[in-house]
Amino acid sequence: MNAKAIKFSAPEALFPPVADSSRLLVACRREDYSASRVACAVEDCDAHVLNLNVVDTMSQVPADTSLSMLFDLRVSHRSAESVARSLERYGYTVLLVRNADGADSDTLRQRMDGLLRYLDL
Repeated sequence: MNAKAIKFSAPEALFPPVADSSRLLVACRREDYSASRVACAVEDCDAHVLNLNVVDTMSQVPADTSLSMLFDLRVSHRSAESVARSLERYGYTVLLVRNADGADSDTLRQRMDGLLRYLDL
């Protein structure tokens, strides 16, 4: 699954600006979806669910996967990497993470790798 091709589809009206919050795009099988399990996974990381919206179209997820449900989640952490790991432990597939500074998780990894290469010089 190509996470770069997937975009957050909820309009900003559904996610008004909240300081120090991050967004995650998560997929699962329809029968595995439970808002209470999602909330437990988020609260395991000392965060709170600020918004949880089910995305009505699955056109962004390839048809050859068993994932049939996509939801957009906002949590009360500046960096949502720990929340993403927790959701994956609960059996959810995290497709995209956007931290409070607006950077995607891949962008942050690239920046950290660049910094580490610079420090090795």
